[in-house]
Amino acid sequence: MRTIFFLFAVLTATFLPAQSVKKIHRKAVLVDTHNDVLSSGVLDGIDISKRVKEGHSDLDRWKEGGVDVQFFSVWTGDKPRNKEGFFQDAKQEIDSLNILVLKNPFRMTLARNYQEVKKGLRQNKFVALIGVEGGHMIENDLGKLEELYKMDMRYLTLTWNNSTSWATSAMDETLHADSLKQKGLTEFGKQVVRKMNELGIIVDLSHTGEQTFYDALAVTSKPVLLSHSSVWSICPVFRNVKDDQIKALAKNGGVICINFYSGFISKEYDQRSTYLNGSGKRIIQDSLFSILHDSVAMKTQWQQYYDAEMNKVRPSIGQLVDHIDHIATLVGDDYVGIGSDYDGVGSLPVGLEDVTTYPKITEELFRRGYSKKSINKILGGNVLRVMKANFR
Repeated sequence: MRTIFFLFAVLTATFLPAQSVKKIHRKAVLVDTHNDVLSSGVLDGIDISKRVKEGHSDLDRWKEGGVDVQFFSVWTGDKPRNKEGFFQDAKQEIDSLNILVLKNPFRMTLARNYQEVKKGLRQNKFVALIGVEGGHMIENDLGKLEELYKMDMRYLTLTWNNSTSWATSAMDETLHADSLKQKGLTEFGKQVVRKMNELGIIVDLSHTGEQTFYDALAVTSKPVLLSHSSVWSICPVFRNVKDDQIKALAKNGGVICINFYSGFISKEYDQRSTYLNGSGKRIIQDSLFSILHDSVAMKTQWQQYYDAEMNKVRPSIGQLVDHIDHIATLVGDDYVGIGSDYDGVGSLPVGLEDVTTYPKITEELFRRGYSKKSINKILGGNVLRVMKANFR
């Protein structure tokens, strides 16, 4: 009898997953909290209404990957694209998304509240939401925060890599701490968080420094989001979050959405990248030049070498799911989600090359013994809960 039971278990694990995973994945509501295709493609005139060769994302491929809800990141760097400033940059990207929705009314919808998210799902439409990546786009003006809300922004990342006058970023708190006049949120920064709670905007703490992170948790009355961050104890880089932060976020009821960037998933990838973009670059380039005696040929050979070396250390899907495992083990499966950063990163785990590949994550979760209930939470249920708690 024990032999029969063992064989049944092996057969179940070996032959059923492909069918079971497909069914589980398609029935789940998959929410991705961060995608940069607006700034990396749409603003350049790429029409993602149809399948395109450029980038990681388009409407056809999202459907193939089983994505139901996508937060579109509105991003601009530490210098504005438009002479009018950062706020105008944000408006330009939001306009580009609105045009995309207007061109595809039967395929997608832009949601402004939780009821509209659920309605879009019932209609089998691709649900778009807007997240603004960087508090610098409100230009120190609560009025502009309200204007962005009226333009349908539903989360604001308090900082990008650049700090504002009212909130410090992870990059600055980690790499430029000596030059900071203050860390964390100023009184105005606390006003921003309170105003976001009042309006129904999710507080996004990806990119924020630790002090800003804890200051925001002390102020907010609603669950927060980390829209695209991973686990520091697995890959100790400034953009990832430490175990104490994960525990604090769980007490808040928030969700950490795992970033797919290779350098945030794999310590080996980050170390190799740091070397080849730092001291190793000059050493290897000098060596190549001494052999080739031609700067153009040297740069070509260097790029080929760099690409090959970095490809060797790209993480696996399993390594990405290790980050999900870590959070689920530490605080439970209610506090982790998906925040890919597709179209915003230069390297992805092997097998996750574009938005068609999300089912492979579900397959890995299933293989590790996650229940259907847990998988549904991780793929989207947890973020839907945070939406419901925040949106008016």
